[in-house]
Amino acid sequence: MSDKPLVVIGAGGTGGHMFPAAAFADEMRTRGWQVGLISDVRGLHYAENFPADWKLEVKAASPNIRKPWTLPGTALKLRAGVNTAVRKYKMARPALVAGFGGYPAYPALSAARRMKIPMIVHEQNAVLGRVNRAFAKQADIVASGFERLDRLPAGSAHVAIGNPVRGPIIEASNVAYPPTDEDLTVFITGGSQGAKILGEAVPLALSNHLPAPLRARLKVVQQVREEQLKDVGNQYEQSGIRARLEPFFSDMPEQLSAAHLVIARSGAGTVSEIAVMGRPSILIPLKIAMDDHQTANAEGLAEAGAADVVLEDNVFPKLLGELIAVRLGDGDDLRARAAAAKGQGNTRAAQDLADLAERVAGS
Repeated sequence: MSDKPLVVIGAGGTGGHMFPAAAFADEMRTRGWQVGLISDVRGLHYAENFPADWKLEVKAASPNIRKPWTLPGTALKLRAGVNTAVRKYKMARPALVAGFGGYPAYPALSAARRMKIPMIVHEQNAVLGRVNRAFAKQADIVASGFERLDRLPAGSAHVAIGNPVRGPIIEASNVAYPPTDEDLTVFITGGSQGAKILGEAVPLALSNHLPAPLRARLKVVQQVREEQLKDVGNQYEQSGIRARLEPFFSDMPEQLSAAHLVIARSGAGTVSEIAVMGRPSILIPLKIAMDDHQTANAEGLAEAGAADVVLEDNVFPKLLGELIAVRLGDGDDLRARAAAAKGQGNTRAAQDLADLAERVAGS
């Protein structure tokens, strides 16, 4: 058995949970820790390059109270996942367990609680998720990505540290805000699957509701769903707007750094990366997000004067186009908003979380 201390990370089945967990894991390994990862089959899909010494697949499922007949099966899966984690802990003897949310983190945290292993949880959103909420009072520390943290149980030890972001984003954050006297680049992204509403409303807003001189200076880089690519491309071509359209961008740091204005959903990772990069934004929270957490995520940038928040019910091409025209039409305001965004970012969140982790583990 290695004499290095072991931290086990439990993280859920989306990139929103896995990416900050990976940034934390990377930092812990640089400090001489072993890292284990516990997730389910969906989470491990995002973990091909996860910096872990070992990965353990467990059974996990999200309870659906709208389908009560599924609850016994969900409970059995979670119990099986906990038992798998307990067996692994008895062999590996972790010094610390860190949960990053999502139901695949439940077995890792539940096993830690059963075996009295020190544990921390990190909540990426401004509303505490259900799994993190279940363990918040037992956790030694509840770290959060935003100052605001709704649904935090009384008596929990809370520290706001920011969201760990990927190394390439931090490296690109040194790129200065681009000059505003010639071309103006708008970057539109809607999360891993794209956002249908952005593919519908934004092209119409830019094509029909921007002054012609502004439209002539425009460069659009937009994430577009596969089924929308042709229609969106035709819309920009007919309007004479230069556009690069892709279903997915693997060069997010470069795209964010080149942008004068970002139009995006307000998932925790996106908001945190926009802040670290220091870019003005128009944020459109996902209406169906649980506990409306995307609206809460956007609050900090909005209050700092770095972002406008447009709710889905208000996403009309005319309103959106007029707002974009106002923002792009004032270079001084854009630079001020960029600086305000930068003031909300924390490039050291992974290090700060690792400091907390080592303190809890007694290292």
